[in-house]
Amino acid sequence: MPKTSAVSIRRTAQGLALGVSDCDCAWCLERIEFAAVLILKPLGAIAMRICFRISPLLLIFALAAPAFCQQKSRHVLSSDELKKATPSEYFFRGQKAPVQLRNAVGFQLADGKMVLAALVDASGYSTAIQQKYQGMLITEAQLNIGGSSLPAGQYGFGFTSDGKFMVMDVGNNDVVSTSSQADAAVQHAVPLKLVEDGDGYKLYAGKNWVGIKAE
Repeated sequence: MPKTSAVSIRRTAQGLALGVSDCDCAWCLERIEFAAVLILKPLGAIAMRICFRISPLLLIFALAAPAFCQQKSRHVLSSDELKKATPSEYFFRGQKAPVQLRNAVGFQLADGKMVLAALVDASGYSTAIQQKYQGMLITEAQLNIGGSSLPAGQYGFGFTSDGKFMVMDVGNNDVVSTSSQADAAVQHAVPLKLVEDGDGYKLYAGKNWVGIKAE
């Protein structure tokens, strides 16, 4: 490659400033090509250094992103989540009953485990069962209900007329019996509702409620 003096570098700069369309002589084209090599080679090295410095960061982010996406947060289940998780029928004491999706509630814990409760159509059961069986309760975690411990499993539940909240196994055997509370401040009572309460929840049936939290 021919030597380039300070004068030729200045002339090259002038040629670059003019552009090939304005200065298309062989001398300028040769210097322009030479200048392009001088410019692009360092830029290529810089770009490679930048890429090598950024790539490990991108790799770390790519590996960590799935973990961030899989993290769960404690929250009350949305209507879409309830539709996906709530069964259409529920087995209790020898027969199935339709589940009322419109009266379904639930929450998810930080580890992804769920707790579901929903009212059922208990009209096909005897009067004695109907007095305490109003809905299904499915929990993937051990719960504390009104001070009583309840292992993970599938149950029936109900608020009784004498102020009790009952939980039964699927054979209709009593598992939990605790006092329910009445909230006179509730203005628009609904059949079933779940409300956050500190580190737990309040499960409402009308104006009656019981405290539920994971143990």
